[in-house]
Amino acid sequence: MAYRKKNIMEILSFALSAIREAWHMLMDSSVYVLFGLLVGGMLKMFLSPAYVAHHLGKGRFRSVFKAALLGIPIPLCSCGVLPAAASLKKQGANNGATAAFLISTPESGVDSISISYALLDPIMTIARPLAAFITAMVAGISENIMNPPHSTSLTAPDLRCQVDNCCSGENCPPEEHAAHHSKLEKMAAGLRYAKDELWGDLAGWFFLGLLAAGVITVLVPDEQISRYLGGGLPAMLLMLVFGIPLYICATASTPIAAAMILKGVSPGVALVFLLVGPATNITSLSVLLGLLGKRATALYLLAIAVVSVGCGLLLDFVYQHYGIPAKAAVGQAAELLPVEVRVAGALILLLLSVRPLVKGLSRIWSGRKDGHCTCGECCSPPSPVPFPAPDKTAAGKGKRS
Repeated sequence: MAYRKKNIMEILSFALSAIREAWHMLMDSSVYVLFGLLVGGMLKMFLSPAYVAHHLGKGRFRSVFKAALLGIPIPLCSCGVLPAAASLKKQGANNGATAAFLISTPESGVDSISISYALLDPIMTIARPLAAFITAMVAGISENIMNPPHSTSLTAPDLRCQVDNCCSGENCPPEEHAAHHSKLEKMAAGLRYAKDELWGDLAGWFFLGLLAAGVITVLVPDEQISRYLGGGLPAMLLMLVFGIPLYICATASTPIAAAMILKGVSPGVALVFLLVGPATNITSLSVLLGLLGKRATALYLLAIAVVSVGCGLLLDFVYQHYGIPAKAAVGQAAELLPVEVRVAGALILLLLSVRPLVKGLSRIWSGRKDGHCTCGECCSPPSPVPFPAPDKTAAGKGKRS
């Protein structure tokens, strides 16, 4: 009896520790996720679906190049980038371009580049965004070669007015459509879209991954990461094992990488950490499975693993061949955001998630109870009512549908 009670206490202690870690991750990521939702909503309202479909939906190589380049300066973490990428995909971006944007955006950013220059050295500052761009290109092109955009059922861009469907967009010139709604109306509609549709699709996957990340964080203590890492291929492979499931944003990972270098970790191993840590974690991977599918997610992981290790080995070769000492200026890194802001962000995100989570759970429960499937067409929302055929008469030209 005492033994069973001890086991129950250990299980409860482990569960509480995992929940505590998940809460900390939610605090650390919530503000960035909210910012990502804001970016996704504004992309939906101010970025034409036809423009997205034209530049990011067609072509196996050009669309990937543009998406990878677009993501480099945007300061979003691996969780915050998910709403923005989901918005791009819904607007017609192909899987390769979406994967490229998902990689280059969290691995780089104007904020992480600036802090890299402050804490690391110029070589690492250049290598980081360059490696992120190469990784994004390899992943996106691989996906589009394996599954070419022209042979897939790409989502047709919805040309209707993004605010209130006031016109079909087919016979409505852009200059006329721009006058239909003010910027304030578009921003309000973008916020509604981000809150209801965008986060409604991502919330369940996000919290499922968050709990899994909390469990893994408890099972793999942080101090084990630096204990067995030094340099070379084995250390980089070990860094992949540690870095892929853990959550850390690009900016916050930089002081850790600098501390690792000072402890004797090679610049190449630190680069692998800087690339893998921000681009992957259990939370984002769980969302990716729902967004891109199993094959695209597997290619996503494989490209990040292979290219990051390759770039790490190349970087170590550059330092060793030219006899460059790895320097890192490590200061007292303060929290990027005050605790009050992070707690407020977490609470806001939880409030926004109540409705989609309850909806998803009730759908799953009713599907199981009735013996029907819980995904696919039977559980999908009804298709929007199509617009009537546009008036092609002379009197109907130029008017709203």
